[in-house]
Amino acid sequence: MNDSVKTLETEHLILRQIRYDDFEPYCAFYATDRSRYRGGPLDRLAAWQTFAAESGHWTLRGYGPFALEEKQSGAFCGVIGPTCAEGWPEPEMSWLMMDGFEGRGYAHEAAQTCLRHVFNTLGWTTAISLILEGNERSMALAERLGASYERKHDLFGAPALIYRHNPQLYQ
Repeated sequence: MNDSVKTLETEHLILRQIRYDDFEPYCAFYATDRSRYRGGPLDRLAAWQTFAAESGHWTLRGYGPFALEEKQSGAFCGVIGPTCAEGWPEPEMSWLMMDGFEGRGYAHEAAQTCLRHVFNTLGWTTAISLILEGNERSMALAERLGASYERKHDLFGAPALIYRHNPQLYQ
């Protein structure tokens, strides 16, 4: 485990390092049409590569996306957190929720905690969320987090929207 990996907690969730045990539900997500806003659907190998890249982000950048674990059940319910992949325009707050865990407020709860973490602990002065056009739920979450639509962006040939997070909301 990378020493820089933090474990964060919210009322309902533990935000922790991604583990091998998280792969099966992660792979199941990427096998569905729900993954179209995250580059999917993907076959098992491509899902593994994406999974490994999210986990490896911690080694390469010293921070990365957290696995969300529901406190009550121990279930892996999503991935959320700071990223800055090669080719990204700026550091990003990204999220995805596993099937059956949407609509519970978990993404909002975890994203707020992660935004406080990146602005107050990591010292970021800005963060965006890149959201593919048509992803209404993700746009609504960004707005609920206080992010503002800034502009369109070409994300490797896919039309995306940049939402800018306001660090003053998380001081």
